[in-house]
Amino acid sequence: MVEKKKLPLIWKIAIGFVAGILAGIVFGEKISFIAPIGTIFVALLQMLVVPLVFASLVVGTASIGDPLSLGRVGVKTIALYLFTTAIAIAIGLTLGNVISPGVGMGLGADLSGFQVPTPPKIGEVIIGLFPRNPVASMAQANMLQIIVFALFLGISAVFAGEKGKILINVMDSVAETMYKMTGLIMQLAPYGVFALISTTVAKYGISVLAPFGKVIFAVYLGCILHALIVYSGLLTVWARFSPWRFFDGVKEATLTAFVTRSSSATLPITMRVTQENIGVSEKISSFVLPLGATINMDGTALYQGVCALFVAQAFGIELSLGAQLGILLTATLASIGTAGVPGAGLIMLTLVLTQAGLPVEGVALLAGIDAVLDMARTAINVTGDATVATVVAKTEGELADVKKAA
Repeated sequence: MVEKKKLPLIWKIAIGFVAGILAGIVFGEKISFIAPIGTIFVALLQMLVVPLVFASLVVGTASIGDPLSLGRVGVKTIALYLFTTAIAIAIGLTLGNVISPGVGMGLGADLSGFQVPTPPKIGEVIIGLFPRNPVASMAQANMLQIIVFALFLGISAVFAGEKGKILINVMDSVAETMYKMTGLIMQLAPYGVFALISTTVAKYGISVLAPFGKVIFAVYLGCILHALIVYSGLLTVWARFSPWRFFDGVKEATLTAFVTRSSSATLPITMRVTQENIGVSEKISSFVLPLGATINMDGTALYQGVCALFVAQAFGIELSLGAQLGILLTATLASIGTAGVPGAGLIMLTLVLTQAGLPVEGVALLAGIDAVLDMARTAINVTGDATVATVVAKTEGELADVKKAA
Protein backbone atom coordinates (compact mmCIF):
# COMPACT_ATOMS: atom_id res chain seq x y z
CA MET A 1 0.00 0.00 0.00
CA VAL A 2 1.41 3.35 -1.09
CA GLU A 3 1.37 5.95 1.67
CA LYS A 4 -0.13 9.26 0.62
CA LYS A 5 2.38 12.10 0.59
CA LYS A 6 1.35 14.79 3.04
CA LEU A 7 1.03 18.36 1.82
CA PRO A 8 4.03 20.36 3.16
CA LEU A 9 3.22 22.88 5.87
CA ILE A 10 4.44 25.81 3.79
CA TRP A 11 1.84 24.99 1.12
CA LYS A 12 -0.89 24.76 3.74
CA ILE A 13 0.17 28.19 4.99
CA ALA A 14 0.18 29.53 1.41
CA ILE A 15 -3.34 28.21 0.85
CA GLY A 16 -4.49 29.84 4.08
CA PHE A 17 -2.85 33.09 2.97
CA VAL A 18 -4.55 33.20 -0.45
CA ALA A 19 -7.89 32.05 0.98
CA GLY A 20 -7.62 34.78 3.62
CA ILE A 21 -7.14 37.48 0.99
CA LEU A 22 -10.18 36.26 -0.94
CA ALA A 23 -12.29 35.99 2.21
CA GLY A 24 -11.34 39.52 3.25
CA ILE A 25 -12.32 40.91 -0.16
CA VAL A 26 -15.56 38.94 -0.44
CA PHE A 27 -16.89 39.20 3.12
CA GLY A 28 -15.31 42.47 4.27
CA GLU A 29 -15.93 43.39 7.91
CA LYS A 30 -18.23 40.37 8.33
CA ILE A 31 -15.13 38.18 8.55
CA SER A 32 -14.01 39.96 11.73
CA PHE A 33 -15.60 37.24 13.90
CA ILE A 34 -12.59 34.98 13.20
CA ALA A 35 -10.07 37.61 14.39
CA PRO A 36 -9.57 35.82 17.76
CA ILE A 37 -8.09 32.82 15.91
CA GLY A 38 -5.31 35.01 14.53
CA THR A 39 -4.83 36.70 17.88
CA ILE A 40 -4.47 33.34 19.63
CA PHE A 41 -1.96 32.13 17.03
CA VAL A 42 0.24 35.19 17.50
CA ALA A 43 -0.09 34.87 21.29
CA LEU A 44 1.08 31.25 21.11
CA LEU A 45 4.12 32.28 19.08
CA GLN A 46 4.90 35.09 21.50
CA MET A 47 4.54 32.62 24.37
CA LEU A 48 7.60 30.81 23.00
CA VAL A 49 9.82 33.84 22.63
CA VAL A 50 11.13 34.62 26.14
CA PRO A 51 12.02 31.05 27.24
CA LEU A 52 13.40 30.19 23.80
CA VAL A 53 15.53 33.33 23.44
CA PHE A 54 16.83 33.08 26.98
CA ALA A 55 17.64 29.36 26.94
CA SER A 56 19.07 29.28 23.41
CA LEU A 57 21.20 32.38 23.95
CA VAL A 58 22.67 31.00 27.18
CA VAL A 59 23.49 27.74 25.38
CA GLY A 60 24.79 29.56 22.30
CA THR A 61 27.04 31.84 24.36
CA ALA A 62 28.34 28.95 26.47
CA SER A 63 28.91 26.69 23.45
CA ILE A 64 31.14 29.30 21.82
CA GLY A 65 33.02 29.09 25.09
CA ASP A 66 36.26 30.97 24.50
CA PRO A 67 35.70 34.69 25.20
CA LEU A 68 37.89 35.54 22.19
CA SER A 69 35.73 33.38 19.90
CA LEU A 70 32.58 34.88 21.41
CA GLY A 71 33.93 38.36 20.79
CA ARG A 72 34.86 37.50 17.21
CA VAL A 73 31.39 36.08 16.45
CA GLY A 74 29.76 39.05 18.18
CA VAL A 75 31.76 41.62 16.20
CA LYS A 76 31.03 39.85 12.90
CA THR A 77 27.32 39.65 13.71
CA ILE A 78 26.86 43.27 14.74
CA ALA A 79 29.04 44.57 11.88
CA LEU A 80 27.00 42.62 9.31
CA TYR A 81 23.71 43.77 10.84
CA LEU A 82 24.78 47.44 10.76
CA PHE A 83 26.17 47.08 7.22
CA THR A 84 22.99 45.58 5.78
CA THR A 85 20.87 48.15 7.66
CA ALA A 86 22.86 51.07 6.20
CA ILE A 87 22.52 49.64 2.68
CA ALA A 88 18.77 49.18 3.24
CA ILE A 89 18.34 52.86 4.19
CA ALA A 90 20.36 53.91 1.14
CA ILE A 91 18.04 51.84 -1.08
CA GLY A 92 15.01 53.42 0.60
CA LEU A 93 16.33 56.96 0.09
CA THR A 94 17.20 56.20 -3.55
CA LEU A 95 13.71 54.87 -4.27
CA GLY A 96 12.18 57.83 -2.44
CA ASN A 97 14.07 60.20 -4.74
CA VAL A 98 13.29 58.23 -7.90
CA ILE A 99 9.62 57.38 -7.29
CA SER A 100 8.81 60.64 -5.41
CA PRO A 101 5.75 59.24 -3.60
CA GLY A 102 4.80 62.50 -1.83
CA VAL A 103 5.17 64.99 -4.69
CA GLY A 104 1.99 66.98 -5.38
CA MET A 105 0.13 65.59 -2.38
CA GLY A 106 -2.35 67.98 -0.70
CA LEU A 107 -2.17 68.09 3.10
CA GLY A 108 -5.39 69.87 3.99
CA ALA A 109 -6.36 67.27 6.60
CA ASP A 110 -6.10 68.26 10.26
CA LEU A 111 -3.41 66.17 11.89
CA SER A 112 -3.48 67.90 15.26
CA GLY A 113 -5.42 65.08 16.91
CA PHE A 114 -2.72 62.49 16.16
CA GLN A 115 -0.61 61.50 19.17
CA VAL A 116 3.01 61.34 18.04
CA PRO A 117 4.97 58.45 19.62
CA THR A 118 7.82 59.63 21.85
CA PRO A 119 11.17 58.14 20.83
CA PRO A 120 13.57 57.16 23.63
CA LYS A 121 16.76 59.17 24.16
CA ILE A 122 20.08 57.50 23.33
CA GLY A 123 21.17 57.58 26.97
CA GLU A 124 17.94 55.93 28.04
CA VAL A 125 18.43 53.17 25.47
CA ILE A 126 21.96 52.43 26.73
CA ILE A 127 20.94 52.43 30.40
CA GLY A 128 17.91 50.32 29.54
CA LEU A 129 20.11 47.55 28.19
CA PHE A 130 21.04 46.42 31.69
CA PRO A 131 18.38 44.74 33.82
CA ARG A 132 17.99 45.58 37.48
CA ASN A 133 15.69 42.59 37.88
CA PRO A 134 16.09 39.83 35.26
CA VAL A 135 12.81 38.18 36.32
CA ALA A 136 10.94 41.44 35.75
CA SER A 137 12.64 41.79 32.35
CA MET A 138 11.33 38.37 31.36
CA ALA A 139 7.85 39.13 32.66
CA GLN A 140 7.79 42.31 30.57
CA ALA A 141 9.42 40.59 27.55
CA ASN A 142 12.15 43.25 27.45
CA MET A 143 14.25 41.54 24.79
CA LEU A 144 17.36 43.71 25.03
CA GLN A 145 17.63 43.16 28.79
CA ILE A 146 16.96 39.42 28.40
CA ILE A 147 19.75 39.19 25.82
CA VAL A 148 22.24 41.03 28.05
CA PHE A 149 21.43 38.83 31.06
CA ALA A 150 21.61 35.65 28.95
CA LEU A 151 25.04 36.67 27.61
CA PHE A 152 26.36 37.28 31.12
CA LEU A 153 24.87 34.00 32.38
CA GLY A 154 26.29 31.98 29.48
CA ILE A 155 29.79 33.41 29.94
CA SER A 156 29.61 32.91 33.71
CA ALA A 157 28.52 29.28 33.24
CA VAL A 158 31.67 28.64 31.19
CA PHE A 159 33.87 30.17 33.90
CA ALA A 160 32.05 28.07 36.55
CA GLY A 161 33.51 24.92 35.02
CA GLU A 162 31.90 21.56 35.87
CA LYS A 163 29.17 23.09 38.04
CA GLY A 164 28.30 25.50 35.26
CA LYS A 165 27.76 22.58 32.88
CA ILE A 166 24.68 21.56 34.89
CA LEU A 167 23.06 24.92 34.12
CA ILE A 168 24.06 24.70 30.46
CA ASN A 169 22.52 21.20 30.17
CA VAL A 170 19.27 22.43 31.76
CA MET A 171 19.11 25.39 29.36
CA ASP A 172 19.84 23.07 26.44
CA SER A 173 16.94 20.86 27.52
CA VAL A 174 14.65 23.89 27.79
CA ALA A 175 15.68 25.09 24.32
CA GLU A 176 15.08 21.68 22.72
CA THR A 177 11.67 21.44 24.39
CA MET A 178 10.75 24.89 23.05
CA TYR A 179 11.78 23.80 19.55
CA LYS A 180 9.35 20.88 19.79
CA MET A 181 6.62 23.18 21.10
CA THR A 182 7.26 25.44 18.11
CA GLY A 183 6.58 22.50 15.80
CA LEU A 184 3.27 21.78 17.53
CA ILE A 185 2.11 25.39 17.38
CA MET A 186 3.09 25.70 13.71
CA GLN A 187 0.51 23.04 12.87
CA LEU A 188 -2.05 25.78 13.61
CA ALA A 189 -0.32 28.23 11.27
CA PRO A 190 -2.62 27.80 8.22
CA TYR A 191 -5.66 28.71 10.33
CA GLY A 192 -3.89 31.56 12.10
CA VAL A 193 -2.62 32.96 8.80
CA PHE A 194 -6.10 32.75 7.26
CA ALA A 195 -7.60 34.69 10.17
CA LEU A 196 -4.86 37.32 10.27
CA ILE A 197 -4.73 38.08 6.57
CA SER A 198 -8.50 38.05 6.02
CA THR A 199 -9.15 40.53 8.83
CA THR A 200 -6.23 42.70 7.65
CA VAL A 201 -7.57 42.84 4.10
CA ALA A 202 -11.05 43.57 5.43
CA LYS A 203 -9.74 46.43 7.60
CA TYR A 204 -7.11 47.95 5.27
CA GLY A 205 -8.87 47.35 1.96
CA ILE A 206 -8.24 48.84 -1.46
CA SER A 207 -9.83 52.16 -0.51
CA VAL A 208 -7.18 53.00 2.08
CA LEU A 209 -4.29 51.66 0.01
CA ALA A 210 -4.99 53.52 -3.24
CA PRO A 211 -3.93 57.07 -2.19
CA PHE A 212 -0.63 55.76 -0.83
CA GLY A 213 0.06 53.29 -3.62
CA LYS A 214 3.43 54.86 -4.45
CA VAL A 215 4.68 54.52 -0.86
CA ILE A 216 3.58 50.91 -0.66
CA PHE A 217 5.11 50.16 -4.07
CA ALA A 218 8.43 51.80 -3.12
CA VAL A 219 8.72 49.93 0.20
CA TYR A 220 7.83 46.55 -1.30
CA LEU A 221 10.14 47.09 -4.30
CA GLY A 222 12.93 48.16 -1.97
CA CYS A 223 12.53 45.03 0.16
CA ILE A 224 12.65 42.81 -2.92
CA LEU A 225 15.74 44.58 -4.28
CA HIS A 226 17.47 44.39 -0.89
CA ALA A 227 16.89 40.64 -0.73
CA LEU A 228 17.92 39.97 -4.34
CA ILE A 229 21.00 42.22 -4.35
CA VAL A 230 22.35 42.54 -0.81
CA TYR A 231 21.39 39.18 0.70
CA SER A 232 22.13 37.25 -2.49
CA GLY A 233 25.49 39.01 -2.75
CA LEU A 234 26.48 38.18 0.84
CA LEU A 235 25.38 34.57 0.47
CA THR A 236 27.20 34.11 -2.85
CA VAL A 237 30.45 35.89 -2.00
CA TRP A 238 30.93 35.15 1.70
CA ALA A 239 28.96 31.98 2.34
CA ARG A 240 29.31 30.32 -1.08
CA PHE A 241 25.66 29.41 -0.68
CA SER A 242 23.00 29.42 -3.42
CA PRO A 243 20.62 32.37 -2.83
CA TRP A 244 17.69 30.49 -4.38
CA ARG A 245 18.27 27.50 -2.14
CA PHE A 246 18.51 29.88 0.82
CA PHE A 247 15.26 31.73 0.08
CA ASP A 248 13.51 28.41 -0.45
CA GLY A 249 14.86 27.15 2.86
CA VAL A 250 13.70 30.16 4.91
CA LYS A 251 10.40 30.83 3.12
CA GLU A 252 8.35 29.51 6.06
CA ALA A 253 9.93 32.08 8.41
CA THR A 254 9.59 34.86 5.83
CA LEU A 255 5.89 34.18 5.30
CA THR A 256 5.22 33.87 9.04
CA ALA A 257 6.95 37.23 9.59
CA PHE A 258 4.89 38.77 6.78
CA VAL A 259 1.63 37.71 8.39
CA THR A 260 2.42 38.16 12.09
CA ARG A 261 4.41 41.39 11.61
CA SER A 262 6.71 40.43 14.47
CA SER A 263 10.38 39.43 14.26
CA SER A 264 10.26 38.20 17.85
CA ALA A 265 7.16 36.05 17.35
CA THR A 266 8.74 34.52 14.23
CA LEU A 267 12.05 33.78 15.97
CA PRO A 268 11.25 30.13 16.87
CA ILE A 269 10.47 29.37 13.21
CA THR A 270 13.54 31.29 12.01
CA MET A 271 15.79 29.25 14.30
CA ARG A 272 14.27 25.97 13.19
CA VAL A 273 14.49 26.58 9.42
CA THR A 274 18.04 27.97 9.53
CA GLN A 275 19.21 24.89 11.39
CA GLU A 276 17.20 22.24 9.54
CA ASN A 277 17.02 23.70 6.01
CA ILE A 278 20.17 25.82 5.73
CA GLY A 279 22.55 23.90 7.98
CA VAL A 280 23.52 26.66 10.43
CA SER A 281 24.78 25.09 13.66
CA GLU A 282 22.75 25.51 16.83
CA LYS A 283 25.77 27.23 18.39
CA ILE A 284 25.67 30.07 15.85
CA SER A 285 21.89 30.30 15.34
CA SER A 286 21.31 30.39 19.11
CA PHE A 287 23.53 33.46 19.36
CA VAL A 288 23.03 35.35 16.09
CA LEU A 289 19.27 35.02 15.56
CA PRO A 290 17.97 36.19 18.97
CA LEU A 291 20.31 39.17 18.65
CA GLY A 292 19.06 39.86 15.13
CA ALA A 293 15.39 39.69 16.13
CA THR A 294 16.09 42.65 18.42
CA ILE A 295 18.70 44.83 16.69
CA ASN A 296 18.55 43.92 12.98
CA MET A 297 15.85 45.96 11.26
CA ASP A 298 16.77 46.12 7.56
CA GLY A 299 13.17 46.29 6.35
CA THR A 300 12.26 48.87 8.96
CA ALA A 301 15.31 50.96 8.06
CA LEU A 302 14.48 50.83 4.36
CA TYR A 303 10.95 51.97 5.22
CA GLN A 304 12.44 54.96 7.10
CA GLY A 305 14.26 56.09 3.97
CA VAL A 306 11.18 55.93 1.76
CA CYS A 307 8.86 57.48 4.33
CA ALA A 308 11.20 60.33 5.27
CA LEU A 309 11.33 61.36 1.61
CA PHE A 310 7.55 60.91 1.35
CA VAL A 311 6.92 63.25 4.31
CA ALA A 312 9.40 65.84 3.00
CA GLN A 313 7.85 65.80 -0.47
CA ALA A 314 4.30 65.85 0.90
CA PHE A 315 5.10 69.00 2.92
CA GLY A 316 7.10 70.55 0.07
CA ILE A 317 10.43 70.44 1.97
CA GLU A 318 13.69 70.00 0.04
CA LEU A 319 16.10 67.53 1.67
CA SER A 320 19.79 68.15 0.94
CA LEU A 321 22.28 65.34 0.44
CA GLY A 322 23.69 66.10 3.89
CA ALA A 323 20.23 65.79 5.45
CA GLN A 324 19.71 62.45 3.73
CA LEU A 325 23.07 61.20 4.99
CA GLY A 326 21.95 62.27 8.47
CA ILE A 327 18.82 60.17 8.02
CA LEU A 328 20.98 57.21 7.03
CA LEU A 329 23.16 57.52 10.15
CA THR A 330 20.25 58.14 12.54
CA ALA A 331 18.13 55.29 11.20
CA THR A 332 21.08 52.87 11.34
CA LEU A 333 21.77 53.64 14.99
CA ALA A 334 18.07 53.83 15.92
CA SER A 335 17.46 50.37 14.49
CA ILE A 336 19.51 48.87 17.34
CA GLY A 337 16.98 50.04 19.92
CA THR A 338 13.85 49.24 17.94
CA ALA A 339 11.94 46.30 19.42
CA GLY A 340 10.95 43.44 17.11
CA VAL A 341 7.23 43.90 17.68
CA PRO A 342 4.38 45.15 15.44
CA GLY A 343 4.24 48.92 14.94
CA ALA A 344 7.64 49.79 16.47
CA GLY A 345 8.63 51.32 13.12
CA LEU A 346 6.43 54.35 13.79
CA ILE A 347 8.49 55.24 16.86
CA MET A 348 11.70 54.88 14.86
CA LEU A 349 10.22 57.03 12.06
CA THR A 350 9.41 59.75 14.59
CA LEU A 351 13.04 59.78 15.70
CA VAL A 352 14.27 60.00 12.10
CA LEU A 353 11.86 62.81 11.18
CA THR A 354 12.86 64.78 14.28
CA GLN A 355 16.56 64.47 13.43
CA ALA A 356 15.93 65.57 9.84
CA GLY A 357 13.86 68.59 10.93
CA LEU A 358 10.73 67.26 9.22
CA PRO A 359 7.18 67.63 10.60
CA VAL A 360 6.56 64.70 12.95
CA GLU A 361 2.86 65.10 12.16
CA GLY A 362 3.75 63.31 8.93
CA VAL A 363 3.72 60.07 10.91
CA ALA A 364 -0.07 60.42 11.00
CA LEU A 365 -0.18 60.19 7.21
CA LEU A 366 1.44 56.77 7.33
CA ALA A 367 -0.26 55.36 10.43
CA GLY A 368 -3.28 54.21 8.42
CA ILE A 369 -1.20 52.00 6.12
CA ASP A 370 1.45 51.04 8.67
CA ALA A 371 0.14 47.47 8.98
CA VAL A 372 0.52 46.92 5.23
CA LEU A 373 4.05 48.35 5.23
CA ASP A 374 4.91 46.45 8.41
CA MET A 375 4.29 43.13 6.66
CA ALA A 376 7.01 43.71 4.06
CA ARG A 377 9.55 45.24 6.40
CA THR A 378 9.19 42.47 9.01
CA ALA A 379 9.56 39.78 6.34
CA ILE A 380 12.83 41.34 5.19
CA ASN A 381 14.01 41.82 8.80
CA VAL A 382 13.66 38.09 9.47
CA THR A 383 15.21 37.09 6.13
CA GLY A 384 18.14 39.36 6.98
CA ASP A 385 18.60 37.65 10.36
CA ALA A 386 18.83 34.28 8.63
CA THR A 387 21.24 35.65 6.00
CA VAL A 388 23.67 36.98 8.60
CA ALA A 389 23.44 33.72 10.57
CA THR A 390 24.36 31.80 7.41
CA VAL A 391 27.32 34.05 6.59
CA VAL A 392 28.66 34.01 10.16
CA ALA A 393 28.24 30.21 10.33
CA LYS A 394 30.18 29.78 7.09
CA THR A 395 33.07 31.98 8.25
CA GLU A 396 33.21 30.06 11.54
CA GLY A 397 33.08 26.62 9.92
CA GLU A 398 29.64 26.00 11.45
CA LEU A 399 27.60 25.55 8.26
CA ALA A 400 26.63 21.93 7.59
CA ASP A 401 25.88 20.54 4.15
CA VAL A 402 22.12 20.11 3.94
CA LYS A 403 21.34 18.44 0.64
CA LYS A 404 17.79 19.68 0.23
CA ALA A 405 15.68 22.30 1.98
CA ALA A 406 12.58 20.92 3.64
